[in-house]
Amino acid sequence: MRKSIVLAATFTAFTMLLSGCASSLTGDTYSRADARKVQTIRMGTIESLRPVRIEGTKTPIGAGAGAAVGGIAGSGVGGGSGRAVAAVIGAVAGGLAGAAIEEGITRTQGVEITVREDDGVLRAYVQAVEPNQVFRVGQRVRITNVNGQSRVAP
Repeated sequence: MRKSIVLAATFTAFTMLLSGCASSLTGDTYSRADARKVQTIRMGTIESLRPVRIEGTKTPIGAGAGAAVGGIAGSGVGGGSGRAVAAVIGAVAGGLAGAAIEEGITRTQGVEITVREDDGVLRAYVQAVEPNQVFRVGQRVRITNVNGQSRVAP
């Protein structure tokens, strides 16, 4: 019973930690480093839109937390040298599961926006979908660029 509570608490903390690590990929969120910096602005017209999936983050945090939880869970199985083997197997399986969970939690729906810019160049931009921002083919948009990061906005 006590081990179940520890596992549940560890998994909850792991989920909260991963949620806090995800950076925003939306068009209206700027990092602190980008604030108050000069931006280049281009204008254009949307030629096409395509839904995409932006893969989640893959850091050692997910695998490490999963390995810790799996190792703790595995150590509760068996006795003697069997307990050590179960802990190792649990840690490996937990690490794989933790990495997959991290990627799944931080995965985002995105949109690929193909824009014919006013200089005639056709460019595609990918950013996270925002519920309050609707794009349409033929719509005029502005593209901002700061520190190599581009954003499309109506």
